[in-house]
Amino acid sequence: MRLAFASTSTPFGGPRLLSVGMQVGVSASGLTEDDVTFVVEAERLGATSVWVPEAWGYDALTPLAYLAARTSTIRLATGIVQVGARSPAMLSMQAMSVQAMSGGRLLLGLGSSGPRVMEGWHGVPFERPLAAMRDTIDIVRKVAAGERLVHDGRAYRLPLHGEGRGIRSMAPPTEPPIPMFIASLGPKSLELTGEIADGWLGNAFMAEHADVFLDAIRAGCVRGGRTIDELELVMPVAVEFTPDEASGEAAGRRHADGYAFTIGAMGTADQNFYNRAFTEQGYGDDVAAVYDLWQAGRREEAAARVPFDIGFKTNLLGTPDMVAKRVRRYRDAGIETLQAKVGGPLQERIDTVAQLVEIVHEVSAEPTS
Repeated sequence: MRLAFASTSTPFGGPRLLSVGMQVGVSASGLTEDDVTFVVEAERLGATSVWVPEAWGYDALTPLAYLAARTSTIRLATGIVQVGARSPAMLSMQAMSVQAMSGGRLLLGLGSSGPRVMEGWHGVPFERPLAAMRDTIDIVRKVAAGERLVHDGRAYRLPLHGEGRGIRSMAPPTEPPIPMFIASLGPKSLELTGEIADGWLGNAFMAEHADVFLDAIRAGCVRGGRTIDELELVMPVAVEFTPDEASGEAAGRRHADGYAFTIGAMGTADQNFYNRAFTEQGYGDDVAAVYDLWQAGRREEAAARVPFDIGFKTNLLGTPDMVAKRVRRYRDAGIETLQAKVGGPLQERIDTVAQLVEIVHEVSAEPTS
């Protein structure tokens, strides 16, 4: 599947991509030679984007700058950078640098993170995350477009205290404009995504319950004067191929067990975005029970209590036929890019991507009702 930047733009300046059917992206750190080889091979096989994460270890943008020099067509995406970890102006400078070095291939994936990371690691208050997201995107777009930086937002005001004069970047305006993706789960952040972003980076998503997420995005799109078809919808998924259905179901159980940490430890009892998302999809009692078991130190019981569907339906696991069935679900829900998270030795990772690309292309070519 070949992609090219179109001559038109989204309402917010990000380039529209000409593509046929669904796309496959890959997740990688870009920090080791094996990782770089994996990305280079994924590009050759037809993967159209690579997503580099950022938590509290390495940053996301530095590896992308290196990958820019080792690749030629694959889009280079942050998955995600944390809003508030850098000033919006510094984020603009870093993003513009990667965009210039890569020939315009950057996708800027943004997330609000949470209080434990922002306050415990970065030492900044986790306040008004939606306002900070809106202001950051607006500021990055202004700076990258070559506008003088004057901004009077709820989270950021520049110049600070109204002193001095707004500054214009010394760098030339960025071409093409940098597409902005928001990683969002809650209703208000999903609406913001629909209103101002070029794309959505989802999570904790089951295609059977897609409208739990997409209805809020559609509402935001109405506010932004557009439709959801103007956004690129990206879904991270773990991908494992197995020799038989029983092994695929065992992989689903293993991934469900792994969600116990996400449910029990990431956030607090009343502020865990993943738990809220699973609750909205009908698993509220299960999530509450897993959280209580984890907090009580009963980790194995917590893992066993996670429903199988949470591990299986949020990923692509099993035989090729099982995976193809799930890919159809994502296609029918409107997901355009599957961000593949694959493990194992290098060649196994490459082979998994090759098989997934083939399946996605076949499913994309099928007639839909």
